[in-house]
This record gives sequence, structure tokens and C-alpha cells, in this order.
Amino acid sequence: MSTEAQRAEITIERNDEARRYELRLDGDLAGYAQFRTNPQRITFTHTVVLPEYGGKGLGSRLAKHVLDDAVERGDTIVPVCPFIGHFLKEHPEYEASVDWP
Repeated sequence: MSTEAQRAEITIERNDEARRYELRLDGDLAGYAQFRTNPQRITFTHTVVLPEYGGKGLGSRLAKHVLDDAVERGDTIVPVCPFIGHFLKEHPEYEASVDWP
């Protein structure tokens, strides 16, 4: 992660109304991971890091957070989003919670 991103305050919150996790850098929306839910399943459909925030490792930080949260909630993860799918393939520790489409 870049030094700039390390100094900034990074928050990630689940926004159920918008059906997405929102990553904010110093309060500004920097990215999000959209999802839809069914009982005990969460399907990640799209992940975005806004262009001006790219290259700072924020996408990976967002992916780790949303996956950790899904596991903690006991949800089965369905990775429709290519970014989340790629992250999962590089992090096999999540495999027990994944239902590949």
C-alpha cells in the first residue's frame, strides 16, 4: 500500500440499503463492493475502486474486509464479481465458505 494510503483514515462499512460495502478514504468514497443476499448467502456482483484511488492496494483491502465479514456472519460467499473471484483464488483460506458459480 502506498505511503499516502497508509496515512489516510480508511473505513469500510456495510450499507445494506445500497447493498454494498463502502470504502472511504478520509471520509470520501473511494470504492465499493456491491452484493445481493439470500438467507445465509452473499453474492458479490461488482467491485469498484474509483480511478483516482487506484494503485494503492485499496481493492485488496476492501476484498479482504468483505470476505472476512461474510465468514464472520456465517454466510456462503458466491463470487460473481471477477475481482472478488480472483482474490479468492489467491487466498484459499476462504474456500470452505465459497460456492463457486
